[in-house]
Amino acid sequence: MSKPQDTDSQPDNVKGVTHDLASRIASAKREREIEDNRASRDASPEMSGLGRGMRIGTEFIAAILVGAVIGYLIDLGLGTSPWGLLIMLLVGFAAGILNVTRVVAQMNAASPPPPGSDMGPDVEDEDDK
Repeated sequence: MSKPQDTDSQPDNVKGVTHDLASRIASAKREREIEDNRASRDASPEMSGLGRGMRIGTEFIAAILVGAVIGYLIDLGLGTSPWGLLIMLLVGFAAGILNVTRVVAQMNAASPPPPGSDMGPDVEDEDDK
C-alpha cells in the first residue's frame, strides 16, 4: 500500500496545481451528478422503441413456437405425421397476430400522442365539405 504524500515538502507551485486539479475534479463530479439527475428525471417511464419492438417480436415468435410444439406432440401421440404440426403452426401464427394486436393496443392506450400532433381529420373537418 502506498503512503499518502506529504504536501509540506512540496514547492508552492506544485501545491497550487494539485489544489487546482482537485477543484476541477470536484467541479466535474458535481456537473456529472447534476446531468445524471436531469437525465433520470427526463427519462420516460414508458418503454423505449427497442423495448417495444422486442416485446412485440417475442409475443409473436412465442405463440408460433408454442403452436408448433403442441402440434409436434399431437403428431407423436396420434401418429398423424405432418398434419398436427401444420395445423397447430397455423393456429400459433393466428394466436401470434392476435397477441401482437392486443399488445400494440395496450401500448397505444398507455402512451397517448403528444399534444398538437396531427391525428387525421376530425368530424368537424368532414362537415365542412
